[in-house]
Amino acid sequence: MELRHLRYFVMVAEEKHFTRAAARLNMQQPPLSQQIRALEEELGFALFLRHPKGVELTAGGEAFLREAQDILARVAQGASKAARVAQGIEGMLALGFTSSATSHPLIPRIIREYRARFPGVEIALSEDNAQRLTESVTAGGIDLGVLRAPVANPAGIEFHRLLVEDMLLTLPVDHPLATDAARREGVPLAALARERFILVRRPGAPGMYANLIAACRNAGFEPAIAFEVERMLTNVSLVAAGAGISVVPASMKDLHRDNVAYCRLRGAKPRLVAPVTLVCRGFNQSPPLRNFIALARQLSAEYRRQPPVAAG
Repeated sequence: MELRHLRYFVMVAEEKHFTRAAARLNMQQPPLSQQIRALEEELGFALFLRHPKGVELTAGGEAFLREAQDILARVAQGASKAARVAQGIEGMLALGFTSSATSHPLIPRIIREYRARFPGVEIALSEDNAQRLTESVTAGGIDLGVLRAPVANPAGIEFHRLLVEDMLLTLPVDHPLATDAARREGVPLAALARERFILVRRPGAPGMYANLIAACRNAGFEPAIAFEVERMLTNVSLVAAGAGISVVPASMKDLHRDNVAYCRLRGAKPRLVAPVTLVCRGFNQSPPLRNFIALARQLSAEYRRQPPVAAG
């Protein structure tokens, strides 16, 4: 028994006439009659009572009609759902992020716009550091990671850099270096030789950690590390508490503004920057994932075209 047999049967039941049903099905009446007889033989009972003016359903035909209509409806619903999943209109997206990456206003904007465009996609959100997010993407635990600088380059993994922003020096607001001139003109990196730094642990953010250490060494000093923390948001809180100084992405410059001063760094080689990067598998990407990446690239391109805002 095939789906077409059910469609033929339902059409004849609705029209109560073979010729009219055949016309709606765009086929000849004799082949339609043959298909219905073949279906009756397979079922083992008559579906219709034939008479000069057309046909009437038998008791078995009445019962079978309800089942056939239900089957066809469920097939149509299943096909429609499969099409929506194939287009990324429905489905699930497991998204992981680092706290510093989501501090950039672009990331909440992307997620908010994605939810608006694809309300049928369920988004599962989780937070971790860049290293563990990359490992989870590689293992298939999540579909996509939103992080700062890539920490590894496993086989089969691709990265999409959305933007790059400068790192800013963060000082306790009453620090001797936190002058009005420093806020306007920046602070030379060499002036931090006697300071104690608060950094995200190297395994969590090895690229930015290594770049800062290299820049300090190029400026002629070895940085003293006061604390290593799990998340960059903690950096700012500890700076606000007077436990040391740090460098954070410029998009975090509104945190603890009453207790923290944010200044540009001068003379850093290499230049200290914080990218925003998507990490995902490069193969067998789900439609929701492909849609998210396309939207993220579109919105990030629009964001980069906006006039720059002063770092404060």
